[in-house]
Amino acid sequence: MGIFHNVSGVLFDLDGTLIDSAPDLGAAADQMRIRRGMASLPLEVYRPLCGAGARGMLEIAFAMGPDHADFEAMREEFFTTYERCLTERTFAFEGVAELIAALQARGIAWGVVTNKSQRFTDPLTAGMPLFASAGAIVSGDTTPHAKPHPAPLLEAARRMGLDPAHCLYVGDDERDIVAGHAAGMRTVAATYGYLGSRSDVAAWNAHAQINSPLALLQLLQSA
Repeated sequence: MGIFHNVSGVLFDLDGTLIDSAPDLGAAADQMRIRRGMASLPLEVYRPLCGAGARGMLEIAFAMGPDHADFEAMREEFFTTYERCLTERTFAFEGVAELIAALQARGIAWGVVTNKSQRFTDPLTAGMPLFASAGAIVSGDTTPHAKPHPAPLLEAARRMGLDPAHCLYVGDDERDIVAGHAAGMRTVAATYGYLGSRSDVAAWNAHAQINSPLALLQLLQSA
């Protein structure tokens, strides 16, 4: 028996939850290192912080935080570099396409709520057939607030005509779970994404955890 009942919609985070964009994110940061005559780093070094986007990539590549004087310029350089390669190596996690098909077969709507800027979300999702059936795709700058604020999740539910109380939010970062709780949704922590050793998933207080995309279906069996 599933643990979630009366689910009419499932909203997902994007990077680290539906898609593995780490190879392109890491490649963009690595190109910046190479331009500066620095040694290339392996993807495995970048992967744990891919969920943090530009901030995480600059931390790995240059040990640079947001308080650094050059951070804004370096972040824009990263954005421009990433923009040129954002669909070259990015793919959906194994089982995601089957999960989406199964949700549709059950009449459960689905959508995306990401902190990725629309500048990147739109071309990336437009370039992947998987997202053609999404009921809403809400980016980090679609509303005045990004996660962990609940506004983007509530906007997605509004666009899809769903009661937030009948929605699940699935994500691989603590801010996803915080946002889901604040929006009055039930929450699922995806532990297969970019979680590094820094993450104590149990402390997030998600309603459930899954270690693969298809495991979500087991939580919806009685929905």
